[in-house]
Amino acid sequence: MRIITYRQALNEALDEEMARDPKVFLFGEDIAIYGGAYGVTAGLWQKYGDERVIDTPISENAIVGTALGAALTGMRPVAEIMYIDFIGLCMDQLNNQVAKIRYMFGGKCTVPLVIRTEGGAGRTLGAHHSQSLEAWLIHIPGIKVVMPSTPYDAKGLLKSAIRDDNPIVFIEHKMLYNTKGEVPEEEYLIPIGVADVKKEGKDVTIVTYSRMVLFSLQAAEILEKEEGISVEVIDLRTLLPMDIETVVKSVKKTNRVIIVEEDCKTGGTGAEIGMQIIENAFDYLDAPIVRVAGADVPMPKSPVLEKLAIPDVDRICKAVKEMLK
Repeated sequence: MRIITYRQALNEALDEEMARDPKVFLFGEDIAIYGGAYGVTAGLWQKYGDERVIDTPISENAIVGTALGAALTGMRPVAEIMYIDFIGLCMDQLNNQVAKIRYMFGGKCTVPLVIRTEGGAGRTLGAHHSQSLEAWLIHIPGIKVVMPSTPYDAKGLLKSAIRDDNPIVFIEHKMLYNTKGEVPEEEYLIPIGVADVKKEGKDVTIVTYSRMVLFSLQAAEILEKEEGISVEVIDLRTLLPMDIETVVKSVKKTNRVIIVEEDCKTGGTGAEIGMQIIENAFDYLDAPIVRVAGADVPMPKSPVLEKLAIPDVDRICKAVKEMLK
């Protein structure tokens, strides 16, 4: 199977869906001529023109509001918010309009809207361009939140998101764009709301998502090679709706859980994951749930401090070893 980058996989998904359905169009800041801040929309303006790949003013509130209007009138917009850090600028539109309108109209309208954005640290871009704010979003009923970790998942999930009749926030980690993986040339879709067991194991379960999947798999390989510890790694892929059934099945097998997340520990996504495990699999736990999470600090600009503020392979390995003492 061919090997392509995460960026290329996303670009292919957009291209294929635009070719398949003339109602799909893209808009956002610098996505047309420039090709997007991280190059995901490169070449699409040249192929589809000004009416389907549109550069917008610098106004996230207007971008999301326009996307909602387009979705309600029969189009399938894919709007880009350049950094998830800017999601606060459009939170009224997202929380009070996009997420609620289908419910408030009794299901008589659909909102086939995808909001692409990117988050996470790793490029030392400082406190305004390095946040992981997915926990904000999973608190909003009425939207879906998707965070793929591999090129294969990114393409299949983005295609499914574009075809979905509900609003979806699709979060891409800035440090994944250049990662590579196998992606088939033939069309495929990945269902939203289904987790993936990236590695099977029997001693402990790691539940994670996005870039932390890669770190967790590296840790699992080290632990198996050096300590003989068998780690199961579950990639949630979708945070809302969350596939707790796959997680519970793993917990019943390993009886121990570590949650690895890049967002801040307090009120983070891991807190919700952990509580759902307690509600559904408490009797199967042989040890308290452990969270390896981002620090409760604004993301530092310093490369040394930024590295300390987010989980890494060593911290994951240490957490597993301490749990199994």
